[in-house]
Amino acid sequence: MLLCGANGQLGAELRRAAPAWARLEATDRESLDISHAEAVLRFVERTRPRLILNAAAYTAVERAEDEREAAFAVNAKGPQNLARAAAAAGAKLVHVSTDYVFDGTSRRPYRPQDPVAPLGAYGASKAEGEKGLGAHALVIRSSWLYGAHGANFVSTMLRLMREREELRVVADQVGSPTWSRGLAAAIWLGAEHSLTGIHHYSDAGETTWHGFAVAILEEARALGMDLRARRVIPIASSDYPSKVPRPAYSVLDCSGLVQALGIALAPWRDNLRRMLSEIRGQSPISWNSGSEPE
Repeated sequence: MLLCGANGQLGAELRRAAPAWARLEATDRESLDISHAEAVLRFVERTRPRLILNAAAYTAVERAEDEREAAFAVNAKGPQNLARAAAAAGAKLVHVSTDYVFDGTSRRPYRPQDPVAPLGAYGASKAEGEKGLGAHALVIRSSWLYGAHGANFVSTMLRLMREREELRVVADQVGSPTWSRGLAAAIWLGAEHSLTGIHHYSDAGETTWHGFAVAILEEARALGMDLRARRVIPIASSDYPSKVPRPAYSVLDCSGLVQALGIALAPWRDNLRRMLSEIRGQSPISWNSGSEPE
C-alpha cells in the first residue's frame, strides 16, 4: 500500500489507523513528489501497491492565489499522475478532496453530485484534481479538518489563546469541523469495501468558525489548559482581510457514505474533546495541573 503525504495531519492518522493487513509504503514530498508524472510512474512500477492513498495536498488557501501553479501541480496534476500510475499497476486509488470545491451558496448540505463552483485557486485546484481519476477511484471530500499533528485551526487557536486575552473570529461562515482520525478510519473502511465514486465525510453537526473557537476555548479550559484568552468576539467575513472569499456555507451531506459503510458520524464537539484530551496526555507541560511547569 502506498501512502502519499504521510507526514501531514491526515497522513499521520492514516499511518496510525492502518489495518494489520496493510504493508504501508509511507512517502512525503521528499521521497515522492506526486506533481512529477515520471517519478510517480517509476515509483508505482517499482513498489507495485494494491492500494494508493493520496493525502498529499497544497493547503495554503491564501498563498495559493499567488502560487496558483504550485497549487495546481500538487492538487490537480498530482492525483491525476497517481491515477495513471494506479491504472497501469492495477491499483485502487483513494483521493482526499475538500468542501472548498463549492461556492457556499447552498441552503442545504452539499451532496456529492452537486456542481462544483470554487471561489479561489485552492478550491479550483482541488476540483480539477477530482477529474479523470477513473471509474475505480474513490474520492472523499471532507471539511474543516484538524488533528493533533500539523497546522490547523485548532492548533492556531490554542496558540493564540495562550498569547492573547481576546480573539476575533469570523461568525458568518458555516461548516462541519472534522477530526482527522475519524476521516482516516473512514478512508480505510472505504478502501476495504472497494467503494468508488465521490463521497462526503465530516463529523456530525455544524457551527461557525466563531462557534468552533468558543468550543475550543471551553473544552481546553475544562481539561485544565492554562490560557490567557477570556473572550472570543464574533466578526463578519468582511472584517477579516483575505485574498480569497471562503464559502459562507459548506456543510456536506454524508448520508451516502454513512449508508455505504454502515457507520455513524460522531458529533464534532465530542471529537474535539477527544483530540484535546489526547494533546493533554502528550504535552503535560502545556497544561495546568495545579503546579507550575518546570
